[in-house]
Amino acid sequence: MVLGIGLDLADVDRYRFDDRALAWFARKIYTEEEVAYALRKRNVAERLAGFFAAKEATRKAFGHAIPWRRIGVTHERSGKPAIRLGAGSEDLLALRRVTRIHLTITHTARTAAAVVILEGEP
Repeated sequence: MVLGIGLDLADVDRYRFDDRALAWFARKIYTEEEVAYALRKRNVAERLAGFFAAKEATRKAFGHAIPWRRIGVTHERSGKPAIRLGAGSEDLLALRRVTRIHLTITHTARTAAAVVILEGEP
């Protein structure tokens, strides 16, 4: 059963950081895994915008704010993106009866978008 849906768009230009700005923003928003992944790829800003959109879509799907760094975007071996909630979030998943979190991210040179669907028991 679908328990929640979240959608978010992010303007890629807002995520074009110099090293200093990225370090500051990353401390507040991104996990180390997300920054390392983005820096290994071309079009870093597109990746960072996509990760931000995924975090915001997750918050919308749950219906309330979750600390930014407790929401992590990771990737399966196939490359498929996935949400990994950080320590302390197990209670949130149990409380909401969420058994699976679905994520898709897409981006262009100008816009990134993410959709999150929470699946679980009613």
